[in-house]
Amino acid sequence: MEVDEENPASTSPTEASDLRPDSQTLVSSVHATPLQPIQPIVPPVVVPPTVPIVPPIAPIPSILPPPVIRPLAPLPVRPPVLRPPISQNGEVRESDSDSDNEDSGPTRTAPGTTGEYEISEESRLVRERQEKAIQELMMKRRAKALAVPTNDMAVRTRLRKLGEPMTLFGEREMERRERLRMIMAKLDAEGQLEKLMKAHEEEEAAATAAKADVEEEIIEYPFYTEGTKTLKDARVEIARYSLVQAALRIRREQRKRDDPDEDMDAELDWALGQAANLVLDCSEIGDDRPLSGCSFSRDGEKLATCSLSGVTKLWKMPNVEKESTLKGHTERATDVAFSPVHDHLATASADRTARLWDTRGSLLRTFEGHLDRLARISFHPSGKYLGTTSFDKTWRLWDVENGEELLLQEGHSRGAWFPPLGGREEN
Repeated sequence: MEVDEENPASTSPTEASDLRPDSQTLVSSVHATPLQPIQPIVPPVVVPPTVPIVPPIAPIPSILPPPVIRPLAPLPVRPPVLRPPISQNGEVRESDSDSDNEDSGPTRTAPGTTGEYEISEESRLVRERQEKAIQELMMKRRAKALAVPTNDMAVRTRLRKLGEPMTLFGEREMERRERLRMIMAKLDAEGQLEKLMKAHEEEEAAATAAKADVEEEIIEYPFYTEGTKTLKDARVEIARYSLVQAALRIRREQRKRDDPDEDMDAELDWALGQAANLVLDCSEIGDDRPLSGCSFSRDGEKLATCSLSGVTKLWKMPNVEKESTLKGHTERATDVAFSPVHDHLATASADRTARLWDTRGSLLRTFEGHLDRLARISFHPSGKYLGTTSFDKTWRLWDVENGEELLLQEGHSRGAWFPPLGGREEN
């Protein structure tokens, strides 16, 4: 019993042997050896497999329970919307039952009165927009059918008649015409266009009639310009010279009338002789700029040329040798003319002045007074007076001896010009 207590494991084979068969029990008894203490069985060390490190998973938030849905309040019961039947053309018509009994159902009345059927605010706004769009479309159609003037001055006049501003800030011609079209269309839609136009036509007719009456009452009489004593003396001198020249002209006409064949033959012979001898003799460059005029002296020995450079040159004929250069104009020279009596020449320029020179190239006198550039210049046949034309719509008569302005003649609508054959011409 002591052994069993010290080594309780020894009892386990004996007990087990009791349960086995006899043969086995016998063998075990023969080969029995002294019992050794049983070593404790150490389980093998199991190396756990290498597991990758996984970061911790965030905790799952707790799901709150769904809120309790409260029952909705019941919707108010709206009365049904009754709409009257609509025909195909959009007109509202009543049904047969309505014709039999007009009080059987609600009818459409003006808003704000009793007995109207309900229309939502959105429907009302949509209907207003549709009506406005239709009105604008009809207005544009009516405006396109109206006759609007195309001339800008006529458009301004029509706007003034209608009591509208003739022009707005930054408004162009097309915009002004379109504004007039829309104004006329609006007045036409209101039925006021014809009334306004008729009233303006009556006012214009009355004003025209009053103006005609005033013109009939005006007494027409000649308009005389008071002249100076120097102008009177110049006219007397011109008349005396003209009377002598007129007498000589009449005498030539009488001689030609008495013997027409002799004069005709002499004139033909002279013309043929001149034409036969007319050939190109020489050519010379007159100036760096284009030439604007030329004139021969009374004896034909000198030629004066002027150019756009403002310089006038004198040439000796017939070899065309330059004698002198006349400088004094600040702008281009427009014309040059020799005196028919004296050895003088006059030049006109765009600097609004005319100058008188002698054949030696000295400046004798300057004629000032025109307000615009000069066009042409010419001497009177007597050589005492000088005429100038200008683009200031006037021509002037000057005294060559003292440089005084004798006459300032107005009346041209544009710049005055001396034609080559005399007379008057407007440019």
